[in-house]
Amino acid sequence: MTKFKLLLASLAIAASGVASAQQTLLNVSYDVAREFYKDINAAFVPWYKKTAGKDVKIEQAHGGSSAQARAVADGLDADVVTMNTTTDIEFLADRGVVAKDWAKRFPHNAAPTTSTMLFLVRNGNPKGIKDWDDLLKPDVKVVVVNPKTGGNGRYAYLAAWGYVKKKGGTDAQAAEFVSKLFKNVPVLARGGRDATTAFLQRNIGDALITFESEVESVNREFGEGKVDVVYPSISIIAENPVAVVERTVAKKGTGELAKAYLNFLYTEEGQEIAAKHNIRPTNAAVLKKNAKFKPIKLFPVQELFGSLSEAQKVHFNDGGQFDKIYTVK
Repeated sequence: MTKFKLLLASLAIAASGVASAQQTLLNVSYDVAREFYKDINAAFVPWYKKTAGKDVKIEQAHGGSSAQARAVADGLDADVVTMNTTTDIEFLADRGVVAKDWAKRFPHNAAPTTSTMLFLVRNGNPKGIKDWDDLLKPDVKVVVVNPKTGGNGRYAYLAAWGYVKKKGGTDAQAAEFVSKLFKNVPVLARGGRDATTAFLQRNIGDALITFESEVESVNREFGEGKVDVVYPSISIIAENPVAVVERTVAKKGTGELAKAYLNFLYTEEGQEIAAKHNIRPTNAAVLKKNAKFKPIKLFPVQELFGSLSEAQKVHFNDGGQFDKIYTVK
């Protein structure tokens, strides 16, 4: 073999060594966080290179939160899961895929950010929608995610229920209210992005109940001025929990990378990216400096429902309260 060929061979071996040394992390996440994590990934890669001295590649997969959790449980090799409802991570913990004490592994119950539910309405708000009661009007059609397939839908349902309860209503009155609301839902969307597409591309409905964070995505994808944003008088705190997928990182050796990735979400840079995407930072200083987060009467899930797991059993499991009030159309 000539010296030139030997040099090429050694370069090829070196290149393959570099390629194999580069770790890849897969973040499996909920539907409407797609653009947020694109920006997080673009910031994390150079941050990790600077702090750990390693090159990494980040991949992301998005869909309805519960559907994503099931995919991971069934074998999808996520290194981390970043969801919009704790029940989906508890589902994985029950199956030994993430740690049993996952909520204690990171600050704020392993929720670096939060959101809340609000309404997007047609430009000019032609139906005059201002609060939850307006969604029950006979001439109003509402687009919402199926609470059985996505955290977006569960939070919408619980926010409506909580609206009645926080005003002094009984559980029976809350059930009647939510039943009337879902009678105005022409079709249930599979996930948050599916709901937005139905509302804006297929022109279904007069109001879309969705996360506050979806406002930024809508403005970016469809142009500003297509919708008006309506903040109801009362809404729910929606935690965005995260966890390392122990099953995957043990197999791939990506545990350190996975932890660093999730810790990055808590850094000032990560929190500022969240704020840019209309996702509420848990960092009080970053939240305060972003005046776009309107003051709104918010209640935590625990106050009215005990926990999301308890709400899941009562309201969203087969035969639960939701099945009693909604018939699939």
